[in-house]
Amino acid sequence: MSGQETKVGDVVYQGDVVKTGADGRIGINFADGSSFNLSSNARIALDEFVYDPNSKSNSTLFNLTSGTITFVAGNVAKSGDMKVDTPVATMGIRGTTPHVEISEDGAVKFSTLIEAGKHKVAKRSAPAAEQRAEPQDRDRFNLKICRGC
Repeated sequence: MSGQETKVGDVVYQGDVVKTGADGRIGINFADGSSFNLSSNARIALDEFVYDPNSKSNSTLFNLTSGTITFVAGNVAKSGDMKVDTPVATMGIRGTTPHVEISEDGAVKFSTLIEAGKHKVAKRSAPAAEQRAEPQDRDRFNLKICRGC
């Protein structure tokens, strides 16, 4: 947006960087139904947005470098490749409602919000001890968590 203040109805384009000030907030809606909400002191670059409702090769890449975003993934997540890059990881989005918070010290917190009408926890009949992933299961599924890296 060329360093100018935005107003309701302004259009964003591929390559734009959207930043909010200390008391700012912004919501951005995309053609595929994706909807992003940025908190104060947030910065996100709209690196890529390719969407054709008749295609299965859609793609997005958003680069969040500071602040907090919450978003609802739209059709690109279901019909292509939706990614959100952060200083510590790139998330592949497949239709969830993520909440990402990057603090001033660079720490990043990820969480997934529960959508209305969805259950918080699926019931399992196995005892809790059997539900935990064993170390070999973590390796098999290539699950890696990096804290403080």
